Amino acid sequence: MLLGANPLIQVTPGLMIWTIVCFLIALFVLKRYAFGPIQKLIDERRERIRRALDEADEAREEARKLLEEHRKLIGEARGEAEDIRTVARHEAEAQLRRVKDEAEADLRRVKDEAEADRQRRLEETKRQIEAETRRALEAIRAEVAELSLLAAEKVTRRSLDDKDQRRLIDEAIGELDFSVLERND
Repeated sequence: MLLGANPLIQVTPGLMIWTIVCFLIALFVLKRYAFGPIQKLIDERRERIRRALDEADEAREEARKLLEEHRKLIGEARGEAEDIRTVARHEAEAQLRRVKDEAEADLRRVKDEAEADRQRRLEETKRQIEAETRRALEAIRAEVAELSLLAAEKVTRRSLDDKDQRRLIDEAIGELDFSVLERND
């Protein structure tokens, strides 16, 4: 087989020209109606992808900023919560001190009232004792006077008139020392 025997390998100038012309027409048609719109679609798609990537980058940056802001807010909230807990703890301690002080003041007041009541009762008891002592002394004086009269009657064996009785009573009472009885209270 010879090289020139295969019709596909043979150089035919007319066929070659027509092949080049058809190729150029196909290239022109493809470039005008296919490659341009395809390239335009590819460029548009490339631009959309680039914009989507830019938007994704912006969204990622915004998400990062929001995350930082969120962390900052959480940190501030924790700080505020700790401040609130500290303030509440101080207020509770102050309230406890106030309640304790009030309880102590109430206790002192109750003790003072009890002491005042005890003093008042003691004074009342002293007054009652003094009154009873005076009554007892008066009763003793009256009894002594009566006994003095009886003794005087028996000694004199006669009845004394009121004037003599009064004189003898006053003398007998005057001679008695009641201060010994009064010192015993």
